[in-house]
Amino acid sequence: MENQTKFKDFELVGFLIYENYNPLLFTVFFVIYLLTLIGNMLIIMVIYYNTNLHTPMYFFITNLSCIEIWYVSTTTPKLLIMLLTKNKKISFYWCFAQLYMFHSLGIAECNLLAVMSIDRFVAICKPLRYNVIMSTRVSRDLCLMCWISGFLLALIPMTLTSQVPFCEKFYVNHYFCDLAPILSLACSDITVTITINRLVGGCVATVNLVIVVFMYMNIIYSIIKIKTNTGRRKAFSTCSSHLTVVTLFYGASWTVYASPKTSNSVEYDKLIALVYAMYTPFLNPIIYSLRNQEVILGLKKSIQGIKRHIRGG
Repeated sequence: MENQTKFKDFELVGFLIYENYNPLLFTVFFVIYLLTLIGNMLIIMVIYYNTNLHTPMYFFITNLSCIEIWYVSTTTPKLLIMLLTKNKKISFYWCFAQLYMFHSLGIAECNLLAVMSIDRFVAICKPLRYNVIMSTRVSRDLCLMCWISGFLLALIPMTLTSQVPFCEKFYVNHYFCDLAPILSLACSDITVTITINRLVGGCVATVNLVIVVFMYMNIIYSIIKIKTNTGRRKAFSTCSSHLTVVTLFYGASWTVYASPKTSNSVEYDKLIALVYAMYTPFLNPIIYSLRNQEVILGLKKSIQGIKRHIRGG
C-alpha cells in the first residue's frame, strides 16, 4: 500500500501500433458507440410501448439492452478521449471502478444469457405451461438475480486486485482497466489472487454455459420431434437470435480469457476485446430486430404513432 500511495494515476497504453490512425479509429468507434446507444434504446422503447411485446422473452431482451448500454459506456468514452486528446491517464480509483463495472456487467450478461435459454426451453418444450412457469414475478426475480449476482461476484476480483502492490511502472497495456493487464504490473507473488480470480470467472462462465448447452440440447430434441417444416422453422427462429448472441459473447470471451498466452497475444487480445466490449452490444439490437418480425412490426407501429402525433400536433 505504501507503493500505491506514491501515485495517483495509471496510464493506458491503448493501440500503440495504430496510433497513426487515431482520427479514423475515433470516427469509427464514435459512430459504433452512438449507434449502439440508439439501437439498444430503440429496442427498449419499442418493447415498452407495444403491449403485445410484454412477454418474458422481450422482458429479458429489454434487460439485455440495458446491460449493453452500461457495458459499452464503461470502456468506450475513455477510449474515445484517448484517441481524440491522447490523454491516456486514468486515476487509481477510476481504473478499479471501470474494472468493477466491466466485470459485474459481464457476469450479469453471462447470467442473463443462461436465463434466456431457460425461457426458450420452456417456450418450446413446455408451451402449455409457459405462462405459469415463466410468470411476471418469476421473470423479474430471475433478472434481479442476474443483476445482483453480477455486482456481488465482481467484488471478489476487484477487491483482491486492488490490494496487489504495484512497483514503479503503472502502464496498463490495454485500452481499459482489465484484470490481466493490471495484475501484470504486480511486484510480488500473486498466485493466490490469479487463482481466485480464475475460479470466479471460470465458475460463472462454466455454470452458465452448461445451462445454455443443456437447454439447447432439449430444444433441438423437441424441434426434431415437430412434424411440420413450418413448425420447425418457427421454433428455430425464436432461438436463432439468442444463439447468435451467445456464440459471439462466449467466443470472444473465451479467446481473451481462456486461450493460451504468447508474446504476441496482448495486442491480439485488445482487438478481440473489442468484439465483446463494443461490437456485440452494437450487433445485439440488429440481431434481435432484423431477425424478429414482432419487433419489426412493433417498430413500424411506433413510427406510425410518432407520425400521427406529429401530424396531430
